[in-house]
Amino acid sequence: MLENITLSESAPLSLTSLVINLIIGALISVVLKYHYKKFGSTLTNREEFGSIFPFILLTTVLVISIVKSSLALSLGLVGALSIVRFRTPIKEPEELAYLFISIAAGLGLGANQTIPTVLSIVIILAIMSVVKLGKNTNKEKNMFITIEHNHTSGKTADNIINNFNKIIENEVGRYDLRRLDVRKETIDATYLININNMAALENIVKKFQDLYPGISITYLDQNQVPSI
Repeated sequence: MLENITLSESAPLSLTSLVINLIIGALISVVLKYHYKKFGSTLTNREEFGSIFPFILLTTVLVISIVKSSLALSLGLVGALSIVRFRTPIKEPEELAYLFISIAAGLGLGANQTIPTVLSIVIILAIMSVVKLGKNTNKEKNMFITIEHNHTSGKTADNIINNFNKIIENEVGRYDLRRLDVRKETIDATYLININNMAALENIVKKFQDLYPGISITYLDQNQVPSI
């Protein structure tokens, strides 16, 4: 039985099938790039990152097409990949998801599962689009706001902090005091707030400046500030 197994024997590769799969893979990679640019939410350069999808997808198609019919080549591929190290970190889970979709599409096309692969990619991207659109309808954003005030007016720190809380509560409704540092003449407070539009943030800043001239306010949000 073992005598019938030959590692060097391989089935002929159909060039026509390979070319068709590469063309379909190129089209899928363009769709993936467009989808990532339109619906992606990462802070990286989506145009530049999306440009690597065709390379990953088409290279995967080529590799799988060559090694799928040869056990020797498959074993060689495993050995080659075992010494490859990728040094570029993937910082966002969303980036990893799109890379995985590209690889999955390349695997499917390389295995000549063209129709199931195309259908699956269309369904996956459609579901992702619906999820992204549903997420975008929720304009609420989390934001950190840091307030630094020199309390030389004679008011106690408790009174000042209560005023801080009232101003923020009247504008955002939900907030959380994350850090409070009270020194001899300085109060530093950091809040996590939820805002629905830029007007709420502008009102908070204006009220603080009117009540405490010279106050220092810093806000930080990893995503874009929502528009009105």
